[in-house]
Amino acid sequence: MKILKAFSSLVFCSSLVLPAVASSNDNAQQSTGRPQTGWSTVVQGGAVYQFDTDLDEGGSYSSGRYNIEVGQSYGWTRKDTATLALSYSLDSYDFSDGKPGGIAFGAPWEDIHTLSISAPLRMGVGDKWTAFLIPSIRSTGESGAEFSETITAAAFTGISYKLSDRLTIGPGIGASTQLEESTSIFPVLIVNWKITDKLSLETGRGLAATLGPGLTLNYQATPKLRLGMGGRYEKLRFRLDKDGTVADGIGEDSSFPLFANATYNLNQKSSVSLVAGLETGGELKIENSKGNSIIEESSDPGVFTGITFRARF
Repeated sequence: MKILKAFSSLVFCSSLVLPAVASSNDNAQQSTGRPQTGWSTVVQGGAVYQFDTDLDEGGSYSSGRYNIEVGQSYGWTRKDTATLALSYSLDSYDFSDGKPGGIAFGAPWEDIHTLSISAPLRMGVGDKWTAFLIPSIRSTGESGAEFSETITAAAFTGISYKLSDRLTIGPGIGASTQLEESTSIFPVLIVNWKITDKLSLETGRGLAATLGPGLTLNYQATPKLRLGMGGRYEKLRFRLDKDGTVADGIGEDSSFPLFANATYNLNQKSSVSLVAGLETGGELKIENSKGNSIIEESSDPGVFTGITFRARF
């Protein structure tokens, strides 16, 4: 577990970094059939459902995650772009059969809302270098949470180098405030490796509806169909209802999902993906308003499935 968490910190912000830096030149041209200069709009999102999953101390839970993001970009060149992206996510939980002393008892939370805004800036430095800066701000809280107590901010910066037409790699650093925890500072690793004409390995966004960073192995089965498999680390930390059982407390849901997906290009500007997988290493936590742990419980592996989409205008 500690090894996986250490690895995940290296790719923590790749969900923002890779689309903005490592592969946007190639992927943008493939998805639209033209270089991405001038104005463009990207809409992406999806829904993922995790089936009923048992908790160690009794009871179970299921969850649905729904996400929509809209981004407006302007490109001076294919390598120099500025973007403003707005997103909303709903994480809906259903706890059942909870026992006293277990985290499922009394249904500790239900609907978690996340609003975020980010402003990625990407600039080419010569023919092979690309620099990036990505500031963002986010509100994550249960229905009824005090809005001012849900806010966190983050910033990521770094540079990538195109070693060849097949490999882009680069370092960076990120900093993120956390609810009732000290600011997290972590390294960033960007990898975009086209191993063969059909096989590629990359860090990146992965699944629009799951928000998790990770590592994905892709296989381009046909010009329109891409198959993938991978894993990532997810951590959702949120403010609880100000009038709830743990008033103004903190909830946390973390896991290591393993997944497979199939992405079909409907046309040059839009695609849809089906995903299924197993959520491993699941852990749910409740803390008081000061961030002191009240209860922490592991969950059995849980099966999930979903659908995501992406369209550019």
